[in-house]
Amino acid sequence: MQIKFENFHSYLDNTLANIYLISGDETLLVEETCDAIIGRARQEGFGGRSVHHVEARFGWHELTQDGASLSLFADRKIVDVRVPANKFDKDASVELCEWAAAPPPDTLLMLRTGRLQPRQRSAAWFKALEKAGVVVLVWPVSVQQMPRWVGQRLQAKGLTVERDAIEYLSERVEGNLLAAAQEVDKLALMQLEEPITVDRLISVLEDTSRFNTFDLIDAVMGGDSARVRRAVAGLREEGTSLFAILGALTSQVRRAGNTRGMPPQRQHLVRIFHDRVKDVSLVLAECAVVDRQGKGQGLADAWISLERLLLRLSGSRFVTLPSQDEVFLSQKGS
Repeated sequence: MQIKFENFHSYLDNTLANIYLISGDETLLVEETCDAIIGRARQEGFGGRSVHHVEARFGWHELTQDGASLSLFADRKIVDVRVPANKFDKDASVELCEWAAAPPPDTLLMLRTGRLQPRQRSAAWFKALEKAGVVVLVWPVSVQQMPRWVGQRLQAKGLTVERDAIEYLSERVEGNLLAAAQEVDKLALMQLEEPITVDRLISVLEDTSRFNTFDLIDAVMGGDSARVRRAVAGLREEGTSLFAILGALTSQVRRAGNTRGMPPQRQHLVRIFHDRVKDVSLVLAECAVVDRQGKGQGLADAWISLERLLLRLSGSRFVTLPSQDEVFLSQKGS
């Protein structure tokens, strides 16, 4: 069955399925939804977990083999599959349809992917998963929905924040959910006097000298290469997750061609960034290379590769974007 994202968590509290497909471009929401499924499954005794990254050398038959294998340490297990939206090919359709028709016992299959196109949502494999399990399509949070989302996030952290302060925070992050989540987490640690007013919020957010992921992406889009260097060094030193930065970057790159609903100043910045980048697919391909390096599947230092990519995107004259052939060879070598 297909369940709306806003209803999913209450549904999960009462029911645990054995097949899940979570799809969407909002990396933060997809990841948190999958984390919720894993947490619920742990409560039900799913102690084992295997993770599959669907890449060039991946064979979909590996899922069948995994489902048939038993762990020595856990009777029930989660098969966690991370698959790009364009990797649901003929082999995937065969294996997923067979899995949906006869799910392995004591096994929970969870597939996480990007946004699926309408033709994919009408494919046999999608229909099979939808019939046998639960499908959640995670749609982007619009500019109009952002204050409500931020308010719910603040409330979940036990914070009381005045309405105009929520509006200010929503405008500050400009549609970047990961940046919003980071700001909310930061506020939760500050233990400010409540209710938090807009003046107090502006004071604590503007006075901080530490970089966050939002600052870094903003510097990239604004073409401030010197700030990009400082931000990358600061975030790495603070222990910020490389994958969190990649998630924020890919989210913004995908949105670079659509400025609808953004404030005029932001629209201008995003258009300039889009003109500078030009080939979005090439940038996303290089992000995938850095992602693999960060997972130990490539020889290069992922942080160095990330910094070089961000500097190129910021318009640095000293670094050039790779060609499509260079990205392909990097992917192949990884």
